[in-house]
Formats: sequence, structure tokens, C-alpha cells
Amino acid sequence: MRNLKYLMLVAVVAIAGCKGETKPESTEPATFQFTIYPGSRYLQQVTELFKQASKAYHPTEEIPPMAVYDSEASVDQVAQFYAKAYGYPSIAPDATNDLSAAKPPAYYRTGDMATDIKAAADMIQKLNLKVDTSKAAGTYRAAEIAPKPNRPRVTIQRPYFDITTSQVVDRTIILMAR
Repeated sequence: MRNLKYLMLVAVVAIAGCKGETKPESTEPATFQFTIYPGSRYLQQVTELFKQASKAYHPTEEIPPMAVYDSEASVDQVAQFYAKAYGYPSIAPDATNDLSAAKPPAYYRTGDMATDIKAAADMIQKLNLKVDTSKAAGTYRAAEIAPKPNRPRVTIQRPYFDITTSQVVDRTIILMAR
């Protein structure tokens, strides 16, 4: 699942998007919904790529609902939007939660694109993607928003590495997955 998450964070293609709330799939409870950041673009091809990666990791399991968007907004703006929408009072500066054993429901983190792309190398190969991984360089800032019973986990990151173009993109990616 960790490699899938890394792949999800680094794979993005700019696709014409849509705005607003998506309708839940017929197999999902009527209360399950994706909350869409205003002005973000839906990335259909990237979403499909993530679904393929999920199926490759768990071939006998049903693919969970997921959607990928991107936005010009900052990580902070997007993270605050989701924390408020989910009813979380604040976003912790990191996952340590003041050295508590429990992770906070919303927190910031940082990462390295080269490390993430190396961790996703097996999945990239399994999906037969041609990627110049040497261009995945630099650090990023991210936020993790824990799921609610009727809403998905949200991972937010800026900048990100677009594996379809082998370029670092200075936009905020929003990954929602149940």
C-alpha cells in the first residue's frame, strides 16, 4: 500500500477537469462522497492509473473509490479546506502529535521526490510506464487528512513529480482514496 501511495503522489497528468461534488458509485453507500476543492481539476487518466496500481497490488480485491485532482492553491489552503470540511479543529505540524502515541487526524509532512520514485519503481515497471526517474528531484510539503466513515483519506502535496512527462510540477495534487 505504501508503494501505491508513493505512485499516487508522483503520477499526475494535466487533463480537462470538472468541478463540484461527484456522485457516489452505485456500489457505495449513499452517504459516501468526495468533497472537491473549489477550482480544482479532475485528473481522469491519473485516477485510472491509480486504480490500475491498486488492482496490481491487490488483484483479488475490489478497487476502492478514488479520485485525483490538482489545483493552483497552496498546500496550506487545500489542507485547511479539508480539515474544516471533515470537522478537524486544526492541522498538526507533523505526525508526532507532540510525542503522543496517536497520530493526529490532520497533519503536515515533508518528503523527497527521488526517494518516493525509487520506492515506486516496482509498480512503475509492473504498469509498463516509461519514466525518467533521474528528473524526480527536490523536496515537497504535504498534508494528510484522515478519513471519516463517509469520506476518503486525503493526501495533498506540492510540488509533485509527473511520471507521464518526467517533470516536477509546481501545482498541488489532491489524492482522495477510501
